[in-house]
Order: sequence, then C-alpha cells, then structure tokens
Amino acid sequence: MKMHNPPHPGAIVADNIEALNMSLSDVAKALDVSASNLSRLTQEKIAISPEMAVRLSKVIGSSPEWWLRMQDAYSLYHAEESIDLSRLTPLFSASADNAPA
Repeated sequence: MKMHNPPHPGAIVADNIEALNMSLSDVAKALDVSASNLSRLTQEKIAISPEMAVRLSKVIGSSPEWWLRMQDAYSLYHAEESIDLSRLTPLFSASADNAPA
C-alpha cells in the first residue's frame, strides 16, 4: 500500500516555532543548537538526527522516537519515490523461509 507524502519533521518544528510565537534564534538557544542548524532543519534541508530528536522532545514535546519515526517516514517515502526498483535483482524469493537473517 502506497503511503501518502509525509511532512518533513522540520516543517512540524517550524509550525511549533510559529505557534510558540518565538524567534528561531530563541528556540535554537532553548535547544542548545546554532540558529543556522535549526534554520536548515526548518527549511527541510537536513534530517533530524537522534541527538536533535532528544533535544526536540525535551524542548517542544513528543518523544524522541516520535521525531525519529517522522523522519523515517519522510525519508523512506522519498527513497521509494526516487529508486528505480525495476533495476534491482532480488536474491531471495518472497518466502519468509528464504529471507536473510
């Protein structure tokens, strides 16, 4: 089943910054990261790292796992969109018995 295009977690961070009515610089200070790093995230130029997920969890809310799941969903969707699967050769059949460990 094809997944819809999930939002980049940086867009969610940007929405939260706007809802808090705070400057990007102030939120960056609260996260203890550079404003340029947070800016790249909110512009969807970089992915959320595990370290950033922990910071966002503490400062904005939700769990680190939630932030990483959002990033994984976004990254996986775009990987599936960009890779030409017809060029790949399966090494195992679809049977679970033959699946790699």
